[in-house]
Amino acid sequence: MARTIMAGTIIAGMGMIEDFMLRALLGGLGVAGVAGPLGCFVIWRRMVYFGAALAHSALLGVALGLALGLPADLGIAVLCLLMALGFLALDRSQLVASDTLLGILAHASLALGLLALALMEGLRVDLMSYLFGDILALSQADVLVIYGLMAAVLAVLLVFWRPLLSATIDEDLARVEGLATGRLKLIFTLLMAVVIAIGMKVVGILMVISLLIIPAATARRLATGPERMALLAALCGALSVILGLLVSYIWDLPTGAAIVAAAAGLFLLSLLAGRRFGRAKGVRGE
Repeated sequence: MARTIMAGTIIAGMGMIEDFMLRALLGGLGVAGVAGPLGCFVIWRRMVYFGAALAHSALLGVALGLALGLPADLGIAVLCLLMALGFLALDRSQLVASDTLLGILAHASLALGLLALALMEGLRVDLMSYLFGDILALSQADVLVIYGLMAAVLAVLLVFWRPLLSATIDEDLARVEGLATGRLKLIFTLLMAVVIAIGMKVVGILMVISLLIIPAATARRLATGPERMALLAALCGALSVILGLLVSYIWDLPTGAAIVAAAAGLFLLSLLAGRRFGRAKGVRGE
């Protein structure tokens, strides 16, 4: 009887492990599948620091959402968009250099977010899960939200792929050809805000930008065209999620950090593979 009860307990425990690992895998793959292609534009437009500034502002977005009784994801998306609009307005004034302005906005918003959360009396916030992610705690509802929002982001990205690509290659020429480059910047910023808000659940505020830039940087070493680079970036991101979950499960390591480390490992491998590929094709490496 005791053995039967013990066996049943073990089987139930294995089932629980499979459930939360499956949700983590599905959630991570959903984010990686969109973050990779969007990250290509981040690299092409040289907006890595801009993305990092948006990610740092996410904590203030969490505080905003909690204060207004809104979902944290919505608060993050709204604040990221407001911060991006504020940066564009201040950048046009040319009072401060762009990189200096981004640094000020990034660290000021992070500090204000920490202060705002500390001032909310009677509200207990798991700060570590926001800063470093908690992918293993994803619920079924979280996975559904991730796939719904990521499907919307991917649909918008596909619709505006060519205009965004044209504006990225030569913004002045795209403007002459009649493209609304200002609107395209706004759309791109909104897509980044949504991906950062959702990606925060996977690797946290401090490392969410890595899901955008590292798989895309890896794909850049190997791809021969923008569409192939976007597809390869999505695949690299998905592989990073799988490897990171596997490593964290086997060695009981922080999952978000393991995913980022796996992505960095793939990038190091791409440096070697890209060098060989470039020599074979007669192309000088980057």
